[in-house]
Formats: sequence, C-alpha cells, structure tokens
Amino acid sequence: MEIERTDIQSFVAISDLISLLNMSSGFLSIILAINHFFELSALLMIVAIMFDSADGWVARKTNRNDSLGFGKNIDSLSDIVSFGVAPAVFLYTSLNTTPMPLQTIVILVSLLIVVCGILRLTRYNVIADHIKTSGFIGFPIPGISFILATLYLSGLFNIYSALILASIVSILMISNIKYPKFSNMPIIAISCILIILLILPIPTIVYGINVPALILLLFCLYYLIINLIKK
Repeated sequence: MEIERTDIQSFVAISDLISLLNMSSGFLSIILAINHFFELSALLMIVAIMFDSADGWVARKTNRNDSLGFGKNIDSLSDIVSFGVAPAVFLYTSLNTTPMPLQTIVILVSLLIVVCGILRLTRYNVIADHIKTSGFIGFPIPGISFILATLYLSGLFNIYSALILASIVSILMISNIKYPKFSNMPIIAISCILIILLILPIPTIVYGINVPALILLLFCLYYLIINLIKK
C-alpha cells in the first residue's frame, strides 16, 4: 500500500486527540510525582484512564478509518506513558526515602512496571488482528495506575502494600489470563460518581480513610481477583 500523503493532518482523528489527552495527563502526573505532589499525581493517573476509556468509544462513534494503524499506535504509545512510566515514577518517587536494601527493590519493581507494560501493549498490537476475543489477555494495563492511585488516595499506601500489589499486577498484565471487558453499568456509574467525589474538594475522609478511593480500590481488586480465581 502506497501512502500518498504524509502530512500529520491526514492521520490524526478526534479519537487520537483524546489519546493525546491521556498521554498529557500521564506526563503531568510524572512531573507532579517528581515534585512530590503525590495526590495530584494520583488524580491525574485516574484522569488519564478516563481519557483512555473515551478514545475507543469516540473512534467507534465517528466511524474512524484506521487502516494504517495510526490510532492503534498512538493509543499504545500514550498508554505506556500514562500506565507504564507514570505509575513507575509515582512508585519510585513516593518511596525513594526508604532504606537502601528496600530502595533497590523499589527501583526493580518500578522497572518491572515499565517492562511488563511494554510487553503487554506490544503483545496486544501483534495479536489484535489475529485473535478474536471480546476481552483482554492479561490484566488491562490501566489497572496498575488505578490501583496505585486509589491505594495512595485511600490513605492505606505504604511501602509493603505498594510493592506487593505493583509486582502482582505487573506479572498479571503479561499473563495469559482472560479478563472480560467490564460492562457492569451500575458499578461503572457508581465509579464515575466516586471519581467525581475524589476530584472535587468534598470532605470524604472517615477515620483517616478516603472512602471513595477505598471503594474504587476494592472494585478494581475484586475485578483482578475474581477473574484470577475463575481461571
């Protein structure tokens, strides 16, 4: 196939702009984490997930013609920033004051997030046009950002819970376990309300625990565990 036009306007669609908003949220999350604004960094990882959920929907509604795979590539590259590099940097910067033996583990687990994220997205791009499945092979990559973000915002974040969950989720991302697309509309609606409560300056702390963040964390862990058990 010959490509007659190579100007960027010939490739970019509305859904790609949303993918770039996903990437931009992830990049800003990284900058905030480096500067130790961890709460805002966590919130931006969640915002990135919302943009990531929207780009595919917009592509379908606008009948996006992506015969060259531009949309698939920009989506994957955006995802590795927001759901690979961002959670890895968040984990490292939030735990970089730990003693040296644990500091090495923090670095290795942060690297594991990025490596597994790249492997997962590359595998998806390779098999997407060859295997028909209505769900995901391996835990969806946005899950690592969602779990670390809600764990931090909930007030339950500590070095052990963060490292253990990050390691488990990273390995599950490159596993062969089938995860169905989440389509429970009542839980999706509740999750949207909880995310709004997280973003808005509404007091939702009870005994030091951010209730909306905790519920969102439990939702995600349930999705992770229930499909692991079903395997």
